[in-house]
Amino acid sequence: MSDNWIMDKPHEECGVFGMVSCENKSVSEDIYHGLMALQHRGQESAGISVSDTSGPMGNVTTHKGMGLVTEVFNKDELNRLVGNIGVGHVRYSTTGGSIPENAQPIAMNYIKGCLAVVHNGNITNAEELKQEQMLRGQAHYTTSDSEILAYELVNERLTSKSIEEAVGKAALRLKGGFALIVMSPQKLVALRDPAGIKPLVMGKKDDAYIFASETAAIKAVGGEVIRDVVPGEIVTVCDSKVYSDTTLCDRKRAHCIFEYIYFARADSVIDGIEVYDARFNAGKALAKATKVEADIVAGVPDSGLAAARGYAEESGIPFAFAFHKNSYVGRSFIKPTDKERKNAVSAKLSVISSVVKDKSIVLIDDSLVRGNTMRRIIEMLKEAGAKKVFVCISSPPFLYPCYYGTDVPSRGQLIATDHSTDEIRKDIGADALCYLNPADFKDMVGELPLCKACFDGNYPV
Repeated sequence: MSDNWIMDKPHEECGVFGMVSCENKSVSEDIYHGLMALQHRGQESAGISVSDTSGPMGNVTTHKGMGLVTEVFNKDELNRLVGNIGVGHVRYSTTGGSIPENAQPIAMNYIKGCLAVVHNGNITNAEELKQEQMLRGQAHYTTSDSEILAYELVNERLTSKSIEEAVGKAALRLKGGFALIVMSPQKLVALRDPAGIKPLVMGKKDDAYIFASETAAIKAVGGEVIRDVVPGEIVTVCDSKVYSDTTLCDRKRAHCIFEYIYFARADSVIDGIEVYDARFNAGKALAKATKVEADIVAGVPDSGLAAARGYAEESGIPFAFAFHKNSYVGRSFIKPTDKERKNAVSAKLSVISSVVKDKSIVLIDDSLVRGNTMRRIIEMLKEAGAKKVFVCISSPPFLYPCYYGTDVPSRGQLIATDHSTDEIRKDIGADALCYLNPADFKDMVGELPLCKACFDGNYPV
């Protein structure tokens, strides 16, 4: 269970990072720093696999474990990961348990060689694939989509001329939202799901090519962003050359709106759209739709801050920092009872009393799932002397679960499924409550085709 759960947010499943140096330079340290930049996408486990394109064909070295990137790796571990090609992963589990066996990368040896795969998202037909694999004598104890995916790649590789051909054959059988990077001892292959639900970008650092879930990770290692991987595209890097297979690129697209609302780092750019700008514009749209007399606008750190700035600019109400966020409260602080969860919120966030005392506050947050955390935040603000708290959420109400690798809870756990907006307002103790209108997504991302199934129940795959 991750710290995000305490903060009552949906969770992204994973972050992926892959790198190959065409001049045989070691890549493990860059992968480590890339994973650090993707830590917000998963805090349960981390791992790296590397190989040497000039070395033995079956030589893949892997280290992975439970915890944050800094907890799993130290200098000695990185020094043992010698190779000029590698993949890395940070994980939050949505399918399969939070156990060491489900940490990635998944590395496998087979008759023709070996591979390592990292994967973000959910394969919605994973159970069907697993049943087929069990009939072949594989995957008897498989618990994660990623392991099922790895077996599928190995099976296709046995009858394919190359690893990229095997990826292409497997892609025809996969349903869902996914981004994956496959490392063979000689090649790096990246695939993004045909709908573009999950993000995947390509970059370059000196002689090295990089694939990552977000542009922020490429920049974190001193790389230059080249472009987004096109939905459905298979990109292969081999012998300093880049090959693109666009066979699956003509399908209907549906990019996850929640990357822009919450998941991605504010300094990332996804499919040509600045994440910070999308959130800022969501705040402006909220301000246009509401007429509130207040003294200050404040955002819940961190993903509510950009929307709060947008609201402040549009409304003319001054923006203020009302909270101090303690970034050093670790995963071990997660507790199961209501009282302990309440204490956990107080440890994560503290109110700056001098900012809120005797003030009416417009409070901006990116989402409202169960309502537990927002209820406690409002209590904290009023205990610090706030007169009124008007809550504005920069997304619509959550009404449906997600099947593409986002841990939106079941409908029974979503407060908006069986409560009206006014009932929710009373439950959380707010003086007013409003949500972003789905029509305002255009202000955030323009005409980008979206997956917004968690709000409207229209699943694209």
